[in-house]
Amino acid sequence: MNSDIIRLLPDSVANQIAAGEVIQRPASVIKELVENAVDAGATAITIVIKDAGRTLIQVIDNGSGMSPTDARMAFERHATSKISSADDLYSLHTMGFRGEALPSIAAVSQIDLRTMREGDAVGVRLLISESRFEGQEPVSCVPGTNISVKNIFFHMPARRKFLKKDSVELGHIMREFERLALVNTGIDFTLIHNDVTLHQFSHGTFKQRIGALFGKNTEGQIAEIGTETSLVKISGFIGMPRFAKKRCFNQFFFVNGRNMRHPAFHRALMSCYEPLVLPQAQPSYFINFEVDPSTIDVNIHPQKHEIKFEHEQAIMQILLAAVRETLGKTQAAGALDFEADIAPDIPIFDPAADAPMPDDSADDTFNPFRAATDNPTPSAHARQWQPGPAPATDWEALYDNFTRKRDDAFASSPADVLPDEEAIQADLVSSESSLFKEEGIVQTVEKPTACFQLHDGYIVTPSRSGIMVISQHRAHVRILYDNFMRQMEGGPVPSQQLIFGEDFELSPSASALLEQAAETLESVGFTVVHSGGNRWSLTSVPASLSGGKAVEALLGILEDVSADILIDSVAFRSPVALAMARSAAISSSQTLTPAEMESIIADLFRCTESSFTPDGLVVMTLIDSGEISARLQ
Repeated sequence: MNSDIIRLLPDSVANQIAAGEVIQRPASVIKELVENAVDAGATAITIVIKDAGRTLIQVIDNGSGMSPTDARMAFERHATSKISSADDLYSLHTMGFRGEALPSIAAVSQIDLRTMREGDAVGVRLLISESRFEGQEPVSCVPGTNISVKNIFFHMPARRKFLKKDSVELGHIMREFERLALVNTGIDFTLIHNDVTLHQFSHGTFKQRIGALFGKNTEGQIAEIGTETSLVKISGFIGMPRFAKKRCFNQFFFVNGRNMRHPAFHRALMSCYEPLVLPQAQPSYFINFEVDPSTIDVNIHPQKHEIKFEHEQAIMQILLAAVRETLGKTQAAGALDFEADIAPDIPIFDPAADAPMPDDSADDTFNPFRAATDNPTPSAHARQWQPGPAPATDWEALYDNFTRKRDDAFASSPADVLPDEEAIQADLVSSESSLFKEEGIVQTVEKPTACFQLHDGYIVTPSRSGIMVISQHRAHVRILYDNFMRQMEGGPVPSQQLIFGEDFELSPSASALLEQAAETLESVGFTVVHSGGNRWSLTSVPASLSGGKAVEALLGILEDVSADILIDSVAFRSPVALAMARSAAISSSQTLTPAEMESIIADLFRCTESSFTPDGLVVMTLIDSGEISARLQ
C-alpha cells in the first residue's frame, strides 16, 4: 500500500490559489494592469470598465509593448522582467516583481491581449481563457499594450457571488484609481465606466492631481508639508483641522512611488490632530516618503500594500515633527481664546450725546402728529429752537406696549370665542413635564422656569433634584432625527420645489454614487438633476429642511452613509435621517434666546429616547443637589 500523501498540485489549481491572494475583486485587476503599464514607461493610460468590472476591464497604454515571445511568457507563473535574483528584492524600482499578476488574472477570466513594440511592423494578439492558451496571431495595432479582461470569475460561481453590488464595486475601483493616479502624477489618466467618462486629466503637479481627483476646493483645504534628512525625505499635503470629516476623508501614504498602508504612521499623525479636531473626525493627508530602497521590504503582503521600514521609529519622529510644524503655521500659533477678558471697554453709543446742536432757528410750532387744537399759534418767541422729545429707541418697550394692547383687545372679546384656559394649562403641563432617566433613577422635569446658555453650547435648566445641562447641538440632532424618521415611516416625505435650483459640484466618485442613489434620495424629498460632468442641481428638498441647509444636508448624506446602505431602499432610513439631522441641527456655538431654549427642552422630552443621540452620544447630564451641597461644604 502506497503511504505517500504529499503530491504536486496541478498548475490550474496552483494558479487559482495564487489568484485568490492577488485578485480579490475587479479593483485588484485594475491595480495590477495599471502598475504593469507604469513599469512599461507609459505616459498615457486609459481604463475602460463595464458593469463595475464584471463584464469588461480594459487597460490601454502607450508603453514599450512586448515582443510575441515576451507576450506569451508573461502569462507563465513567476515569469518577470523586473528582477533576476533575490538581492534585487531589496533594491526595487518597479511596481511589480513577482510575476504572479497576469497568470492570476488569466486563471479567473478571459484575456484578449494586443501589444506591439515601437519600431515593429506588426503586433501580436493573444487569447487566453481560464489559464488555457487559445490562440496567437499577428495583428495591426499601435505601439503599446491593449489588454482586455472579460467575465471575471466566470467559471467560479462561488467567487462571483461574493462580489458586491455594482455601486459598491465601482466605489472600490474609484479608490484604487485614486491611489494609482496620485502616485503617478506624470501620467495622463482616463477612466470610463459604461461609456461615461468619470475621470480625464493630464499630467501635472501633485497638488493639481489632488484637485483634479477630489475637487478644486480641496486645494484650499490642505497645507504643504516637507522635510528632508539623511534617512527620509517627506513631502506632500495635510488637511487643515477645520476641514476634518467623519466620513469620506482622504488619507494616503506613498513610499518611493508606491501606495502603502502603515497603521503606526497613521496613529502618530492622528495624535497631532487630537486637540484640534472634533471627536470621531478625521483629517485628510497625502504624504510621500522617499527612502533608500534597501531600507524597506515590500515583499510581505500579496498585494504589496504593507511595507516594513528598517528605521521605522526614527522616520515616525521625523513625520511627527514635520506635521506639528505645518499645523503650527496654519493654526497661526494657537487658537484664539474668546473667553479671555481682554476686550477694550467700549462705551454704549448715545445718539443724543454726540449730535451737534443746529445753529439755525426752526419753527416747531406745528407738529403734524399732534391734534389740530394742540398746535399753538405761531409767535416770534416760539420760533427759537427747543429740544423735542428723544427719538424712541427702546423697541422692546414699544412691542411690549403693542402686546399689552393686543391682550387687552382679546380680554374685551366675548368669552365664548376664547380658548379654554384650563385646557391650555393642562396641555403645557403635559408637553413640558416628562421623565428623565439616568442610572435607573426617575427624575421629574417640570416646566423650565429659568434656563440660560453656558459657553454658547449648553443649555442649563433647573430640575426638581438639581441642575440639568443639555448639549444644544445633540439635543437638536435627537429632535430632528425623530421627526425625519416619522416622516419616512409614514410614507413619501413631503418635498418643496425650489424656485431656483441650487448647483453644486462633486468629486467623480461621489458623483457616481449620487447617480446610483438618486431614486432613493427622491423618496426622502431630495430631487437632483445631472447637469453634465460632475455638476448637479438640487431642484426640490424635504419640506422640513430650510433651503439654506438643503445642499449641506445632501452632501452630509453622501459623506456619512455608505454606498451599499444608500442604495438599499429599506436599510437607508435610519442613517439618512441621522445624516440629515446632523446637517440641519443648530451648531454648538449658536446663541439662543430663552424662548428657543425652552422650545428645545420641550421638544427633546417628547422624543422616544431623550438621553442619547441616535448614534449613542450623551445628550444631557444631571448635577443633583447632593453633589452641589458637597462641593460647597
